[in-house]
Formats: sequence, C-alpha cells, structure tokens
Amino acid sequence: MKILTGNDLKTGDVIWWTGLDWSRLVKDAADVGDQGEAILHREEAARRVNSPYIIDAEQTEDGPRPGHIKDRVRALGPTVRPDLTLKPADPDAAEWVI
Repeated sequence: MKILTGNDLKTGDVIWWTGLDWSRLVKDAADVGDQGEAILHREEAARRVNSPYIIDAEQTEDGPRPGHIKDRVRALGPTVRPDLTLKPADPDAAEWVI
C-alpha cells in the first residue's frame, strides 16, 4: 500500500491524503496505488500541501500504518510535551529565545 503525506501550508501540521482531501489523522489515509506521483504534483501545484511524498504503509484494523519509523513518529504527533514549547502569542516568550 502507498499513502501520501506532507505538511499543511498554513499550520505546518502533518497531513495525510484521504483520496479526496487532506486529514491530520493517518487512519484517514487512502491507498493511492500508482497514482501517487500525479496526486502529489497536482496538490503541490495547487499549494494545498508542503513537501509531499509517497510512503509505504500496511493496512491494519486501525487503519494504515506507515512502514518507516520516521513516518510512524510523524503520524503520532509532536514528540515533545506541548506545555514545554514556546508560545509565540506569549509576551514573555521572547526572553526565552534571546
């Protein structure tokens, strides 16, 4: 099985091709078969996704499971605690990076 992934242009979130649109949930990813390259070029040209690429995956009862560990980590979300990250809207955030 082949699925598509990339990053949302507005948020930077990891996204997965559903067959019709993009989702933040890997369980929604659709098998693109041999159509992956054509979909990637069309979606990137339309500026709906940043740095899209095709990955191998296996279908499980919970949905697609990316074949490579890098993409399995991407599918799970951030690997740091959100409460420890900088918040750009926080007026005190600047003092942490200066």
